[in-house]
Amino acid sequence: MTTLYLHHAAALNHLAEPGHPERADRIRVIERSLEQERFTALVREQAPSAPVEPILRAHEERYVQMVIEDLRRGGPLRADVDTPLSMGTLEAVLRSIGGALQAVDEVMTGRVQNAFSAMRPPGHHAERARATGFCFFNTVAIAARHAQAVHGAGRIAILDWDAHHGNGTQDIFWNDAGVLYCSTHEMPLYPGTGAATEQGEHGTILNVPLAAGDDGAVFREALDAAVLPRLEAYGPDLILISAGFDAHWRDPLANLNLTERDFGWATRQLMEIAARTCGGRIVSILEGGYDLIGLSTSVTAHVSALMEG
Repeated sequence: MTTLYLHHAAALNHLAEPGHPERADRIRVIERSLEQERFTALVREQAPSAPVEPILRAHEERYVQMVIEDLRRGGPLRADVDTPLSMGTLEAVLRSIGGALQAVDEVMTGRVQNAFSAMRPPGHHAERARATGFCFFNTVAIAARHAQAVHGAGRIAILDWDAHHGNGTQDIFWNDAGVLYCSTHEMPLYPGTGAATEQGEHGTILNVPLAAGDDGAVFREALDAAVLPRLEAYGPDLILISAGFDAHWRDPLANLNLTERDFGWATRQLMEIAARTCGGRIVSILEGGYDLIGLSTSVTAHVSALMEG
């Protein structure tokens, strides 16, 4: 099994004030984790910078222009006070998107079987015309639109296991029958969306809320009973993962009790479905995960599973 790992030092230059949970150390611990001998076989590539055109497939043009203008100046962002920016943010954002696009290109053309893009800032809270929750542009949504537009993918499935609901991804694909968006997340919790009744115009939104304190057994049951059968029945041409690791029991921004073993298990389940439905094609894109130990062990388990074949 050939697994591609996309990364770039620009992810370290998106700076936040001291104490902000979405910090550059997240990338540093991932880099150190993937230097272990067991990851020698990873195909490692630098995330390229994305052009504007792919971003416009998921976001309104006026909003894209406004955000890029703000990022070029290094602020102020006219949107969300919790979403910091610095002079290095624009390159980090464009390379985060570029890494996801490169991952899609290489998986869809068969150069690699699957891919993990470990860049920041995250993206799944960014709506069509609103930056929020540490996110400027919705990376996984842009990647999905790229797979549709460039590679002719007719049906794309997204599994978002971040502890926080991906309100932005849901917003972008609310009326798109060609994208199935499945999310497990703690509720109630920021951003307040993600009720099971939120199903989209075509019934292609599947929200499976978890409660504070739920552990890996509850998470696995939710995937087994609701998410995985629905995902397989959809018959995707590509599976994307919004790989947030803040459902780990150590994480300070949520109250779920998953372990790294649960993320490894979930990855293997998706790989089995991908093997049956779409030639094994999976692209994983980093979202949350704010405890550095929990993030490190979870990414290790996730990437190890991707490499298992």
